[in-house]
Amino acid sequence: MPDASNYKITFEPELIQEIENRGKVQKITAGSTFLDIGDAVRNMPLIMHGTIKVMRQDEEGHELLLYYVNPSESCAMTFTCCMQQYPSEIRAVAETDVEMILLPISVMDEWLVKYPTWKAFVMKTFKNRFDELLRNIDQIAFQKLDDRLVLYLKQISKSTGSTLVNLTHEQIATDLGSSRVVISRLLKRLENDRRVILYRNQIKLMASL
Repeated sequence: MPDASNYKITFEPELIQEIENRGKVQKITAGSTFLDIGDAVRNMPLIMHGTIKVMRQDEEGHELLLYYVNPSESCAMTFTCCMQQYPSEIRAVAETDVEMILLPISVMDEWLVKYPTWKAFVMKTFKNRFDELLRNIDQIAFQKLDDRLVLYLKQISKSTGSTLVNLTHEQIATDLGSSRVVISRLLKRLENDRRVILYRNQIKLMASL
């Protein structure tokens, strides 16, 4: 039986009991794809441990980071697909090792009526993701790439709880909609300024960042 203790301050005891009775635990390793574009959405995830990265892809295969889903959160795009019964329009990849509770989509409408805290959780999830999307749009439209890179590294560090970012320059470029050459140049500049230390497929964030 799943342990939904992460959500005890969010949901009433009766809902916690239903989550534990009707949910199932899934663990995925860092780098694994949890949900891909075009997949049927059959479950809603409640994240217990770890971080999931949610991305959008254009027709040419270019990807753009939308947001992260952290512990005690869920994915707004998954909620949308559940309610509309649409296939997934996003790719969700484990940024770290992840443990989650999967809930059948059949409970969505039932719990929206039955449990006020579930309705509040869904609405808060939509609002938080919308706010994050607006911040990303503002960054793309109004901020220089080097500033976006610094914010990105800080966000990764906050999500993983570590000052060591385990990503390649190519992966960072994909998330930021840039090229590996440009990202490598900007990272080298940060290293010269003693704000990061570059290793092979790793970046150490310094306090000065």
